[in-house]
Amino acid sequence: MTKKQLAKEVIERLKKEYPDAGCTLDYDQAWKLLVSVRLAAQCTDARVNVVVEDLYKKFPDVNALADADVSEIEEIVRPCGLGKSKARDISACMKMIRDEYDGKVPDDFDALLKLPGVGRKSANLIMGDVFGKPAIVTDTHCIRLSNRIGLVDDLKDPKKVEMALWKIVPPEEGSDFCHRLVYHGRDVCTARTKPYCEKCCLEDICKKKGV
Repeated sequence: MTKKQLAKEVIERLKKEYPDAGCTLDYDQAWKLLVSVRLAAQCTDARVNVVVEDLYKKFPDVNALADADVSEIEEIVRPCGLGKSKARDISACMKMIRDEYDGKVPDDFDALLKLPGVGRKSANLIMGDVFGKPAIVTDTHCIRLSNRIGLVDDLKDPKKVEMALWKIVPPEEGSDFCHRLVYHGRDVCTARTKPYCEKCCLEDICKKKGV
């Protein structure tokens, strides 16, 4: 089985297993997803979803957050860890969206990368979830499972994993596929415990690297 054939089979099986898999960060506007994905670095999505409720009560739109004192943002987002740098990035990002993009999050990948605190993973998440464009989000689950299943070979660098997956994953499948890897990585192919291979829908095709 080639890597492209393996990818196709993995995608189809995960679709059946997690038909409704989507982003686990709560948002109803593009700028809110930008804020949440910055806060999610080294923090659980569940905690981020709780913390942003207080943030948006105090600063309900881009302008309010852009005008906010960084120390006020930091005070609210501190439970997510790295409060100082995250607050600084969020403030600078909202200012740039307000001043350069008329308050709207750009739908261009390169433009997203220029926003403070936004890397390839975040930009891909925005492109896929908000704008419905081809995207591959190489978070820790994606990197770990892609290696373990055998879709990529001993790659740990997020960009290298992303580029390798672009070659074998159909563009229209990338975003949902990465979301499903998150669900699968949490429920079955776990990191902190021995993976539950006996109940895995990929058991007979997975290379089980590192297991």
